[in-house]
Amino acid sequence: MNVDKIYILEDRGILYINGDDCFDFLQNLITNDLKKVSENNSCFGSLLTPQGKYLFDFIIVKHKEGYLIDCEKKIIGELLNKLNLYKLRSKVEILNLSNEFVVAAISKEKFLTFESAKDIVGNTIKYRSDPIFLDPRNSALGGRIIINLEKLYLSIKKLNLKASNIKDYYDHSFNIGIPQVNTHMLQDKIFGIECNFDELNGIDFKKGCYVGQENTARIKLKNKQSKKLFSLKVLSGDINVNEEIKQKNKLFGKVLINQDYPFGIIKFKDTDIKIKNEFECGNAKIKIILPDWLNIKINENN
Repeated sequence: MNVDKIYILEDRGILYINGDDCFDFLQNLITNDLKKVSENNSCFGSLLTPQGKYLFDFIIVKHKEGYLIDCEKKIIGELLNKLNLYKLRSKVEILNLSNEFVVAAISKEKFLTFESAKDIVGNTIKYRSDPIFLDPRNSALGGRIIINLEKLYLSIKKLNLKASNIKDYYDHSFNIGIPQVNTHMLQDKIFGIECNFDELNGIDFKKGCYVGQENTARIKLKNKQSKKLFSLKVLSGDINVNEEIKQKNKLFGKVLINQDYPFGIIKFKDTDIKIKNEFECGNAKIKIILPDWLNIKINENN
């Protein structure tokens, strides 16, 4: 990511959750511990099905008396409806502020030029009263600003930044193995822990109960996880959703996202897999991108 550029992520949406019960409301639902979220720290989390399957992922930022939820915009209405289902009699207000606030990304190097900024994932400061933070998933994703749309372009000018093509940002995110586009295609198809949320600081195994906690904890504590989500580099041909990923005619996974930035679920623990070699996927040839932040043991024959 270029230190002089800013990427305006118009495809991200913002919810604002406040009210007397907003802390307990979110704490009982999400995979991370909301106690981590303060004026000085933001966190990554997700909402799962009761069986522990993926539904939504988002970044949570403290704002005034409540919390901002930074989520992919195309599913923001669906997330709002799901939260309202859980609200019941809780004293909670949930607002969709996607038309008033915008999310933008900057490089880690630029973030660290701000006064009081620290090289700690989730570290949060204020710039002109708006939160700016080092991405809580992985610092390689850089800094992130949630800012009122009316103030955006003046802030860009004051920071001596130039708006750049968001494709460059999402190319970077894809290449380091973190999905942010078309995440709705993962819904109810994969366990949250298989999305690498543990390694992306999105699950707290020490907090109390949350939706999907039982299966998530069981997979972790009994070391039953055999599959993970990886970005897929298409070398030739085309791939389709649910298409099988094979090597020497043996099945090792399937495609879950095929558009723009493809991802697939892979049986990385299979002793026959040569994860650094090519795979077949229908009429296509693909390779699996191995992120350097994902600490896994791969087949030594690769």
